[in-house]
Amino acid sequence: MSLESRPAVTEADLDAATAVMTTAFASDPVWGGWAFPVEDEGARHEAQRRWWRFNLASAMRYPWVRLTPDDGAATLWIPPRGEELTAQEEEELEPLLRELIGDHSGYFLEGLALFAESHPREERHYYLSLLGTHTDHRGRGLGMALLAENLELVDREGLPSYLESTNPGNVPRYESVGFRKVGEFALPGGGPVVDTMWREAR
Repeated sequence: MSLESRPAVTEADLDAATAVMTTAFASDPVWGGWAFPVEDEGARHEAQRRWWRFNLASAMRYPWVRLTPDDGAATLWIPPRGEELTAQEEEELEPLLRELIGDHSGYFLEGLALFAESHPREERHYYLSLLGTHTDHRGRGLGMALLAENLELVDREGLPSYLESTNPGNVPRYESVGFRKVGEFALPGGGPVVDTMWREAR
């Protein structure tokens, strides 16, 4: 499958990317269960939506929130030496999480710290923070096609890539495009294991 993704630059693009990630990660072991232990399904969905929108809106300051032409799949990359959140957003993070998930926000913040501690810092690289396919578009290979196209852009710069896989079922998919597992960590409170993966420069 060939496609040409576009960077998210408008409010409509942000809405589309948020819808993709909210549906894509609704049943993810980390982001669907552990991160949002909210019993009411509607409230959980809204908490997840606000979380993804917060992150995607921040990342749009780089041209690396990418969408397929039909808005069926999206990726969020952080370029070399970039940061996921601004200093102001870091200050807003804890109050937002307390509003969304209450006391569980402590575990959530501990988990985010583990993500940060496991992230390699020695070598410049692109960080694939999110890859998602909207549930209405699954089964067409759209997400992997988007990833392959994005990796072509990264390869033109001759740089490696890094990601965390929060679903063990996705590890073979990432391995099929050149990533290899380099580590893992368990989230607090009896949470699931996250795999860390690296792809060498091409």
